[in-house]
Amino acid sequence: MASSSLSAALVTKLEAAQIASRALATLTTAQKNQALAAIADVIDANHSAILAANALDIEAGESSGMAEGLLDRLRFTPERLTSLANAVRDVISLPDPVGVVVRGNDMPNGIHLSQVRVPFGVVGAIYEARPNVTVDIAALCIKSGNASVLRGGSAAENTNTVTVSLIQKALVSAGLPAEAVQSIDELGREGATQLMAARGYVDVLIPRGSANLINAVVLESKVPVIETGAGVVHLVIDESADLAQAVEIAHNSKVQRPSVCNALETLIVVDSIAEEALPPILSRLADAGVTLKGDARTREIFPTIGLATDEDYATEHMALEMSVKVVSDLDEAIAHIRRFSTKHTESILTNNVAQADKFLAEVDAAVVMVNASTRFTDGGEFGFGAEVGISTQKLHARGPMGLPELTSTKWLVRGSGQIRH
Repeated sequence: MASSSLSAALVTKLEAAQIASRALATLTTAQKNQALAAIADVIDANHSAILAANALDIEAGESSGMAEGLLDRLRFTPERLTSLANAVRDVISLPDPVGVVVRGNDMPNGIHLSQVRVPFGVVGAIYEARPNVTVDIAALCIKSGNASVLRGGSAAENTNTVTVSLIQKALVSAGLPAEAVQSIDELGREGATQLMAARGYVDVLIPRGSANLINAVVLESKVPVIETGAGVVHLVIDESADLAQAVEIAHNSKVQRPSVCNALETLIVVDSIAEEALPPILSRLADAGVTLKGDARTREIFPTIGLATDEDYATEHMALEMSVKVVSDLDEAIAHIRRFSTKHTESILTNNVAQADKFLAEVDAAVVMVNASTRFTDGGEFGFGAEVGISTQKLHARGPMGLPELTSTKWLVRGSGQIRH
């Protein structure tokens, strides 16, 4: 039974989403792909309208003192819009998960069992200052047969209003109900609070944003939540690492886009290589504008940086700031990660197979890497097209979430008159 405390405006939207979800669940793959193509085309054809709305949100964000990292996530450019439309087209090329048989068997009495993937139904999403998420979630939900109800936050309200309107226009042109994708931004913070209470209307809720937002949704929601997480991401460099690679990978992991959750936050270097490795790595980062803090041993080798505290090691900066730690060996590196990791992405640079295997086996995170930039933790990079988010929980979905993660399953039982004895 749904909560009686929901506003009439929200209930109207959620009931429409439920009706739309039933229609989506019966669509063929071709019909869903046609709708996705229409969405990609309408984004490509309306850059000017989306960018004009986005400019209003950017101006408001700058006026309110929004951090540069959040502004970067909020900002659309023509290039980003083109990439967003292409990501929707990538989803078209992906296999449709709905109806896929997960497992099955024939019972001795002749009954046939099969477990198949089915849509959740209505997917709610609460996020902030990330207008690309509006398109990503809408596209993935359509392909997986789900209706989506989106609370994108006041920071991106102008952008999201225009984007959702264009998506709905595209859906109708493809013969789908406009209510398959809806925004509740006009209901404000109270809308987000009520969405968390909409058990019986919303089947699953996905938060994306700051640690505070995610924790609030996880703790307060009465609707089942798939938890995405903040990224306190580590890169370990052991004594066998290729130093030329280490300079490039550390720089890419931190600087390529510092405002995102897979950006590097703490560099960990084994002491036996620290005096050789730290100067070129930290110099490259400093030259790129990264503010560095390190422990006492790091400052002996690179004395121009500040002293890192436990708070620094626990912080997801989402900016050109980074902490450094020198450790005695891999065990100490793993112990540091266990203490401060948010279980998002952890990477090691090593040419020692035993060290690599140890790291992969002992580090608990959604994505664990060897000899690669942390920036590869991404649904698009993993071949999922867009992504709903990066789950750091251990139930149902973990890591970048694509189409299969937006489905549940049901058992189909086909008999011929059997009764149980």
